[in-house]
Amino acid sequence: MIFPECGGRMAELARRGDVEGLADETMAFTAVYTGHWGHESRHVTDALGLVAPERKPELLMAILERCCRVTDTGQRRVTNDLLQILVRPYTKIATPESAAVALAFGARHTAYFDAKEQRRMAELLLDAGRPLPPEVVAVMRRTVAHGYWSSAEALKSLLVKLDVPALNPGEAWADQALADVASLDPEEARHWYELFRHAATATSAKPSQRWETAARGLLDELAEPGDRLRGWLTLVGRPRTIRLNRTQWEHDVTESFDQFNTTPLRGLVWMVSFLPDHPETARVLGALVETALRKVAGLGPRNPKIANAAVYALSRVPTEEALAQIARLAARVTFKGTLKELNAALDTRAAALGLTRDEVEELAVPAYGLTEVGRRVEHFGDASATLDASSGTVTVTWRSSAGKVVKSVPASVRSGHPEQLAEFKAAVKDVEKMLSAQAERLDRQFLAERVWPFDAWRTRYLDHPLVGTLARRLIWLVDDVPCAYRDGALHTHEGKEITGGETVRLWHPIGREVAEVLAWRGWLEANRVTQPFKQAHREVYLLTAAEENTRVYSNRYAAHVLRQHQFHALTAARGWRNKLRMMVDDAYEPATRELPQWGLRAEFWIEGIGDDWAADTTESGAYLRIATDQVRFYPITAPEHYAHAGGGGYEQWVHQDAQPTDPLPLAEIPPLVLSEILRDVDLFVGVASVGNDPTWQDGGPDGRFREYWASYSFGELSGTAQTRREMLERLVPRLAIADRAEVEGRFLVVRGDLRTYRIHLGSGNILMSPNDQYLCIVPKQTTGSATGDVFLPFEGDRVLAVILSKALMLAKDTQITDPTITQQLRG
Repeated sequence: MIFPECGGRMAELARRGDVEGLADETMAFTAVYTGHWGHESRHVTDALGLVAPERKPELLMAILERCCRVTDTGQRRVTNDLLQILVRPYTKIATPESAAVALAFGARHTAYFDAKEQRRMAELLLDAGRPLPPEVVAVMRRTVAHGYWSSAEALKSLLVKLDVPALNPGEAWADQALADVASLDPEEARHWYELFRHAATATSAKPSQRWETAARGLLDELAEPGDRLRGWLTLVGRPRTIRLNRTQWEHDVTESFDQFNTTPLRGLVWMVSFLPDHPETARVLGALVETALRKVAGLGPRNPKIANAAVYALSRVPTEEALAQIARLAARVTFKGTLKELNAALDTRAAALGLTRDEVEELAVPAYGLTEVGRRVEHFGDASATLDASSGTVTVTWRSSAGKVVKSVPASVRSGHPEQLAEFKAAVKDVEKMLSAQAERLDRQFLAERVWPFDAWRTRYLDHPLVGTLARRLIWLVDDVPCAYRDGALHTHEGKEITGGETVRLWHPIGREVAEVLAWRGWLEANRVTQPFKQAHREVYLLTAAEENTRVYSNRYAAHVLRQHQFHALTAARGWRNKLRMMVDDAYEPATRELPQWGLRAEFWIEGIGDDWAADTTESGAYLRIATDQVRFYPITAPEHYAHAGGGGYEQWVHQDAQPTDPLPLAEIPPLVLSEILRDVDLFVGVASVGNDPTWQDGGPDGRFREYWASYSFGELSGTAQTRREMLERLVPRLAIADRAEVEGRFLVVRGDLRTYRIHLGSGNILMSPNDQYLCIVPKQTTGSATGDVFLPFEGDRVLAVILSKALMLAKDTQITDPTITQQLRG
């Protein structure tokens, strides 16, 4: 960039008074300029100085507004240096006008001024009889809360004198709350402000009796506060309404909650549970838990404190809807602190009802208005909507008043039944969330080996309006006879009807005859039943000769390179304990899964890879990649008070006094336990391996992982990939491209018009003729929907969906238009 030319353009904009254009030109300059502001860049700063004095504050804020959107750290540094130059004159003039400009700038630029400067300028405004804008008060509060400056104490005595609401603006929920209260008559507004101030004293983990009594008294003075509180809570977690300029505390001011607002927000969450029962309360609180636990890269969960407050509030709401939310969250949440609170709430409810934890989880699943298994018909006057979840996918079919199927909500429904429509849409989302949570809970019942009395099982599972959509697609053992639901009754795969029995268990392929397993796979395909997770096609991992030789450990999944953060998320989802490996750590603890009902603990040994802080770790020092090692088992002794024998997705108990150093021989591990643990490990490797990344042909950083990438991408198949091959051997002959595709060893071979392609059944990566040239195709996140009408007998295998979508595309390679692919095909 030529500085005089840039300065000339900016000077012309300044003379015309085009502040917005000048701000745009300034940002274009800072995007390419890497130096410091001085003689070299004087043409730019001189041009900015030509702006009329009365327009300079506007220019300052326009550049700041654009800087707030910048993500590149280099441009942000250069722009912030310029902003420091532009704002400096206003900090040196001791007038209310200059102080107002500087404080407005500081309110958008976190911790720009130290506490003493903020107080000096604030007092200039106050002494002139001018109130402090709410956003200025907000940055002063953040300064104190974060301790940005050693002099933060200087602001405390000033803040206590200010008569301002106990909420910071800048978050959608707080803005709405402040706006709603400001629109009320003064007396009612005063009561709300008192409520906010009391909420801001919610500094403990749970409300004391004294705090709750005071809160109830304040709520009694308000007219129907529930709707307002619930409305505000639905806005929590939305993007900031006041964009702040990023600093070294950028996560605190962009992704997470306003730290000052967290305390009054917790108090308001508690207060919702003090109000009369309302059907929306449980739904709002359940969604708030998920919002508060949503993870931010480099930071972790956004606000566990608010999540725990919402769980506490749910535990205080004595409705079936609240219990259902707790049970659903207990099956989905992986953050340990919140999971502990959810478990405690469920255990407390179970004890109060005189039931086991399992029974409470089962009874907590609501019907959501479904009048039969997987089906709900809602009438909106003459129009109607049919919710269908029987196949596992929730669909809604709308019919007009004339009975005709329409693609969207009829206008008569939108205008004539808005509240009923909102409730129906919320119920549809609830069904989707609960189905997912219940599928995960059922998948974990294999290791629990739960046994149900037939009548109770039929009521809670097979005929339950919602859970029945899952149970009717699974295989069960009724008095040890395998059967599944079809045409209104239970049948064996041979067609014999089962009318009743004493006990029921989930069927697992381990220990069953091969002919039986194959028969059930054929039954699923013949009846086009898609199971909610792999059952008939579930991988079985038996002890190998190599593991008999190593005796106490398995190296089956050793020497793999995994993405650490993806691995960490997977372990949490599967009920394992794991800690991120940091470069500063001296030693690493293995990932562990406690199995107290079996008296066992499984360990998967891993360690961080790399010694380059910039290339091998995140900003916080966590390794980007880890290397895998042994799988071992150790005995534990479960305490007598540990009554729950299921894996239910909640935090597992760890016996602190029983950590034996000698691992158990693998031959002594029950086959079901060995198989399920190795299946977990196979999942971790299969999903998190860098070998799955089609862009890593060069081996990643400095090519260090080229050999591993090649060996994984096109090497021997894992247990999951072998199941995938068996599935494709049955599936390919029925595909539209059957004459162009066949399974050969580790590959699905597809013959196009331009090339022949070999798609690896483990990684999904592709080699093409001639000379096994690598073809890089990066799948979209929605690839699973690109398989057309291909029937799959189970859900959850994304790699299989990727392989099928690639095969269908490559069989018609002359029709491919994506230039990133065609260049490789014709290059």
